[in-house]
Amino acid sequence: MTNPPSILVIEDEAAIADTILYALSTDGMSVAHCALGGAALARLRAQVPDLVILDVGLPDINGFEVCRTLRTFSDVPVIFLTARHEEIDRIVGLEIGADDYVVKPFSPRELAARVRVILRRAGTRAAPPPAPPAAAAAQGFTLDADGARVAWRGRWLDLTRYEYLLLSLLLRHPGRIYSRAQLMALVWHDAADTIDRTVDTHVKTVRAKLRALDPGCDPIRTHRGMGYSLAA
Repeated sequence: MTNPPSILVIEDEAAIADTILYALSTDGMSVAHCALGGAALARLRAQVPDLVILDVGLPDINGFEVCRTLRTFSDVPVIFLTARHEEIDRIVGLEIGADDYVVKPFSPRELAARVRVILRRAGTRAAPPPAPPAAAAAQGFTLDADGARVAWRGRWLDLTRYEYLLLSLLLRHPGRIYSRAQLMALVWHDAADTIDRTVDTHVKTVRAKLRALDPGCDPIRTHRGMGYSLAA
């Protein structure tokens, strides 16, 4: 019998921690809890779980620092929890190795769904895929990173800057689901006054350009409530 996935919740607010523990345990997961970053790191050094849910605003050690230290000895998936909405927090969290970013207040069911998606993704890959070279092919695409261009079915696409950045990010990690927040942070990190609908709009325009060359194919997958991926 397969053991249930193990989750470590690092959260100092007891009410929030209890809600997460209940939601994940009723979803069939084995859940443990630490209220402080220092105690969590000691536990993680002794035994690494399948996934970590990490609050940014811990009383002893900032959650970002906990994640930085964790990344020196483990690549376990991490979901950040935070009460802050600032874009810079999302960028920092994703750049230091977080897999997802959830802003409080949040739906426990949505959090459980995000956990399941990340666990499935982690379970299907033994090691992270290497970044492609300057020109690489995947699913009918050719990515020329040096020339900042993408070909589809042997024809170069006429892409805007952000269309290229969006499509090339998806191409580098086929099958990986990126949430809107992750795409906003990784693609539009230097653009002012962007909104979440920007992601949907650019996905729509990229799809239109792909369909203009091959009407019967749509390699960009929509995952309701979670984000987008490129068909693996």
